[in-house]
Amino acid sequence: MYDQIAANKRNSFFLILVVTGVLLLLGYFLGGYYGNGYVGMGLAIIVALISSLFSYYSGDKMILTLSRARRIEKKDYPQLFNVVEELSIAAGIPVPAIYVIEDSAPNAFATGRDPEHSSVAITTGLLEKLSRDELQGVIAHELSHVYNRDILFAMMVGIMVGSIVLISDFFLRSVFWGGGRKRSKSGKGGGGPMLVIALLLAILAPLFGKLLQLAISRQREYLADASAVKLTRYPQGLASALRKIAGDREVLEVANRATQHLYIVNPIKPFEKRAKSLFSTHPPIEERIARLLEM
Repeated sequence: MYDQIAANKRNSFFLILVVTGVLLLLGYFLGGYYGNGYVGMGLAIIVALISSLFSYYSGDKMILTLSRARRIEKKDYPQLFNVVEELSIAAGIPVPAIYVIEDSAPNAFATGRDPEHSSVAITTGLLEKLSRDELQGVIAHELSHVYNRDILFAMMVGIMVGSIVLISDFFLRSVFWGGGRKRSKSGKGGGGPMLVIALLLAILAPLFGKLLQLAISRQREYLADASAVKLTRYPQGLASALRKIAGDREVLEVANRATQHLYIVNPIKPFEKRAKSLFSTHPPIEERIARLLEM
C-alpha cells in the first residue's frame, strides 16, 4: 500500500514536470518565430496564471452548478454525514461541504481548491445501492483526493494543457490567416526552420499535453484508491463499490466530457469500456480492483 502511494506520487510529479516543459517549449519556439523565445515563454506563463486564478477561486462552484448538486444538512442524510465526519477525522482534514445529486446512477466526486474549501457530491443512486462499508470506501477515496491535493493538482494540469491548446490555436490561426507571414517577412521573427518547428509544436503539443493529462489523472486515481485503504483498512469495501458502480446500467444524466474525470468511476459508459486506451481518464476497473485486493 505505502509503496503504491509513493510510486503514484513520483509518477504524477514527473508527468506534471513534462507538461510544464511542453508549455515552456511551445512558448519559446512560438515566441522565437515572432522574434524572442524568452518573451514567448513569459507570455505562456502569464496565460496559465490568469487562467489559474479564475479556476482557483471559481472552478468548484461552476462544477457543482453544472452537476446540479444540492447542499444538504445532517438531518437530511444522517448516515452519509456520519461516514464523512468519521473519515475526515481519520484523514485529519476539515469536514467538507456535502452535496447530493438527484440521480439514480451511483457515483461521486470531490472538488475544491484545498481541504479548507472542499466539497463532496454523492448521487442518490449511490446512497440507495451501496452498503455502509462500500459507501465508506467511496467517501474515503474522495476525501483522499482532497488531502492528497488531487483537486488542485488536476486543476493545475488542466490549466496548463488548456493554455497549450489556446496558445497553439492562436499561433496556427495567425500563421494561416496571414499575420504570422507578415511578421516573418518583416525580419523581426524567425523563418524557415523556426517556422517548421513552431508549426510542428503547435500541432503536436496539444495532443501530447492531453495524453499527459490523462496519464496523470489515472495515476491520481490509483493513489486515491491506495490512500482510501489507508483510511478504512478495508480494501474489500472500495473494491465492491467500484464493481457495483461500474456494472450499474443507469446513465448519469448530469455528467459530460468536461466533468467525467472527477467521478470515482467514469460515468460515460461507452468510454469506460475502452478504459485501457491512452485517452481514458480512469484506469481499468479490473486493474483497480486487482490492486485493492492485493492489499
